[in-house]
Amino acid sequence: MIVEHKSTLRRQKFIAHAFLWVFIALVMFPFLMVVSISFREGNFTTGEIFPQNPTLEHWYLAFGLDYTRADGTVVTPPYPVLLWMWNSVKIGLIASVGIVSLSTISAYAFSRIKFRGRFALLDSLFIIQMFPTTLALVALFAIFDGLGEVSPALGIDSHWTLILTYMSGITLHVWTIKGYFDNLDPAMDKAAQVDGASPWQTFRYIFLPLAVPIIAVVFVLSFIGVVNDYPIASVLLRSEDNMTLAVGSRLYLNEFKYLWGDFAAAAILSGLPITVVFLIAQKYLVSGLSDGAVKG
Repeated sequence: MIVEHKSTLRRQKFIAHAFLWVFIALVMFPFLMVVSISFREGNFTTGEIFPQNPTLEHWYLAFGLDYTRADGTVVTPPYPVLLWMWNSVKIGLIASVGIVSLSTISAYAFSRIKFRGRFALLDSLFIIQMFPTTLALVALFAIFDGLGEVSPALGIDSHWTLILTYMSGITLHVWTIKGYFDNLDPAMDKAAQVDGASPWQTFRYIFLPLAVPIIAVVFVLSFIGVVNDYPIASVLLRSEDNMTLAVGSRLYLNEFKYLWGDFAAAAILSGLPITVVFLIAQKYLVSGLSDGAVKG
């Protein structure tokens, strides 16, 4: 039996808590710096962490409102930040729903339906997915540039083009959901067959309700990836009104002027949709990640 003195336990507890607070401070410090810059006067990166004369100018401009300075100067918003954020949320929601739908159906087919070549096909898709999407940017641009001549909705500078591109990256999610389905009792399939259920009915009424946790995980991960994406969106989107917030924010940092304060406010706003989606799906994330990582 191991016996530890109270003084030793208190010292270990103090060290553990101190390490935790230091770690949290290091993680939060960059975010606090961005918040500080968003409340400073002017558009400078240097200054006090806690501004002596905080201003809401950058936040007014981020929300599309005119701001009147102390000297009477009226500053108008340089860019449509809220429109960019709406574009990001719209594209993120539609693409994430499409990714979840395709990956869930595909994962069920690979996990519970036996057909020739399914393992070879799954491995092939995984190998293809190992190559970054950015390596195919030239090909994606050429494909959608040609499709745009036939249908403008599938051409360059179209949100549907971007959504279809994002929906093509489902292989990793198929593997994740497949691991979740593999962990479910195979007796449920046989019970459903005895009751006369078709494969689609078995998927719809038995497996889909059980897969809600892993579906929530895939949706959140997909939404975060789509909203934060810059390389693909910067190539396929052109006009200012169609840009996402990740792409449009680069306009604050052009070669003639760096609007650091406005950029900081827009950067903080970009995290709002992700935070809301994360909080809504939070109760499913822990169980979904742990169960999806176990293969039965």
